[in-house]
Formats: sequence, structure tokens, C-alpha cells
Amino acid sequence: MKKVISILAVFVLISCGAKKTSASTGLYEVLTVQSSGGGNIKFFEILTEPNEIKMLENDPLLADKVKNSDTNTSNYVILNMGEKNTSGYTIDVVNVEETDKNIIITVKENSPAKDAMTMSVISYPYTVVKINSKKEIIIK
Repeated sequence: MKKVISILAVFVLISCGAKKTSASTGLYEVLTVQSSGGGNIKFFEILTEPNEIKMLENDPLLADKVKNSDTNTSNYVILNMGEKNTSGYTIDVVNVEETDKNIIITVKENSPAKDAMTMSVISYPYTVVKINSKKEIIIK
């Protein structure tokens, strides 16, 4: 019985998804990292136009983090991992580097360890990043 309760407790904690926010440098800020809620396919989207960025304000997780004044000075990047068959996946920003002409973002897709206890649920991991620059963005 204790095993069942332990497994259910882990299930509840993982299924809620960890909402991380951090300001890594003045160049970028990770606005949210979610285990579910992203797109069905893997894609990276760069939002540069004010009308595109305005759509982020409709997301309850981002509404208080996206400001009208930022639309003219910042770009936003949505990193989607696509559909995954279990929990435990994340997509993280490893490094953001500014050159004379562009911003280079290095991302890392994390999967659960082979011996990790995961739930058999469909998940859609994604991350949203604010880049405090209007330079061209390259994602590696």
C-alpha cells in the first residue's frame, strides 16, 4: 500500500510540471519551462513582430512577464520538443551568446534517465525565452 501511495505522490508532483523562471543574464531571461502545453511537433519559433509577441500575453503563465514596452526592444523564442510518450522531458537553454550581428542560442533536450521512474502520459515540453535584443537569432 505504501508503494502505491508513493507512486501516486510522484505522479501528482510530476504531472503538475515545474514552472521555472530565471534571469540568467541581462541578455536573456527564461520565462517558463513546462512539461506540457507545447506543440505536437518539434519546432523553434522566433517572435519578432509586436503583433506576434502580443499573443504571448494571452497565456496565463506569461501574461505578467510580457510587457508592451518590450515588443520594440526584445525578441521571444518558443522552444517546443514535440509529443513525448512519457513524463520527464525538458528543453533548456544552455547558453546565449551575442555577436556583432546576431544572438546564438544553444539549447539542450533532456530526456529522463533510463532507470528513472516516469509516467506513461503524453507530454508536450516547451520553454519560452525572452531575448533583450532585436538582433537576428540563431538556434543551435
